[in-house]
Amino acid sequence: MSGMDGMDMSGAGSSDTGEDAGSLSLSGAVALGTGVMIGAGIFALTGQVAGLAGDLFPVAFLAAAVIVAFSAYSYVKLSNAFPSSGGIAMFLNKAYGPGMVTGIFSLFMYVSMVISESLVARTFGAYSLQIVKLEPLSFWVPALGVGLIAIAFAVNIAGNKAIQASAGVMAAIKVGGLAIFAVGGLWFVTAANFTNGSQGTEAVASGGFLAGVALAILAYKGFTTITNSGGEIVDPHRNTGRAIIISIAVCAGLYIVLAIAVAGNLTLSDIIAAQDFALAEASRPAFGDAGLWATVALAVVATASGVIASVFAASRMLAMLTKMKEVPHRHFGLPGTVRIHTMVYTVAFAMVLTVLFDLRRIAALGAIFYLIMDIAIHWGILRHLRDRIEVKPAIVITAIALDVLVLSAFLWVKASQDALVIYAAVAGIALIVAGEKLFMRSHTAPDGTMDM
Repeated sequence: MSGMDGMDMSGAGSSDTGEDAGSLSLSGAVALGTGVMIGAGIFALTGQVAGLAGDLFPVAFLAAAVIVAFSAYSYVKLSNAFPSSGGIAMFLNKAYGPGMVTGIFSLFMYVSMVISESLVARTFGAYSLQIVKLEPLSFWVPALGVGLIAIAFAVNIAGNKAIQASAGVMAAIKVGGLAIFAVGGLWFVTAANFTNGSQGTEAVASGGFLAGVALAILAYKGFTTITNSGGEIVDPHRNTGRAIIISIAVCAGLYIVLAIAVAGNLTLSDIIAAQDFALAEASRPAFGDAGLWATVALAVVATASGVIASVFAASRMLAMLTKMKEVPHRHFGLPGTVRIHTMVYTVAFAMVLTVLFDLRRIAALGAIFYLIMDIAIHWGILRHLRDRIEVKPAIVITAIALDVLVLSAFLWVKASQDALVIYAAVAGIALIVAGEKLFMRSHTAPDGTMDM
């Protein structure tokens, strides 16, 4: 299996994964990254983070940005060295070699990406129902989410140019619209709102701030979408890392200002009560009902583009795992390339999650799987790649320590508040480990080499 190191890292012209080298510009890559981050972030998570971190929730978004910045250091170094569509799977392969460890942690990332799709899809359904009143919500929220995923599949089938065009337009609408809201909201902040109800939830007294930071990290994890498109970005050795840095910087600035605007326009109890609609409710003091409707419309655009970008990235990662023989693959009579097949599987998985889980539990599962994978990436660099890429160990070690800290706090809070999330996460981890172990046995020779 040493032949894996000879794999074309650029991914150019790979017919079996459907990659198209040079089809994404730097701005297109940034649009994809911010599309996923903004779609899954400020709209879906503001109320949930406030429920955990209390009045300090704007600081939680800032702390999450700091943690993600430490993590991004590793991804920038890896992206510059090994640009590839399905990048994180390739990063893990470079660190741990082909086999079960790479497969397990790659699937953790893949699952977290699909979870993000379902999170954003349900957010789309919840906001859409503020415009079109349909009952019961328990049916229409997941139904509209499933419909959006189907539309995202159609856009992705149309190809990278269609994706880049839609992502660019939607990203401009989102960033511009949210910037207007943020600036307008700051003029109407009430200082008293920043210091009321800080003990309003039990979680605050039991590590809730760190748990809120862990959840807020999900608002930034969309930057990994860029690494999974590395083989298709123009001049990937240079632009992949640049796209990551730009995307995180844009979203961090926007999130922090928006969080301050929300905290200054609503009391903590109002934010928690609004939960999934906190951003829309916070627009009322500054813009009245017109602001509420505009924010809802903006949320619909943001979540739609987020799902499109997430389907794009997740399907490419699964295609790369298939190419690397880390997961089984069956065509089931489907036409087209492997990437088309993995897109179908990804969309089907996301639809199931959208139907089965609510927003709060989807977000919690996504945070757990992502943070575990993130730790594995950093550890792999320290243990296996320091002789191949130049990194500063202190930064990577700090990234690991911060991940462990916030993940531990998050698990502690969830174990006391909603143990079902922990059970679901453990079951998912066990299923992935057992399935990957069984699959590896089926095509690994007695001498340890893999049938590739």
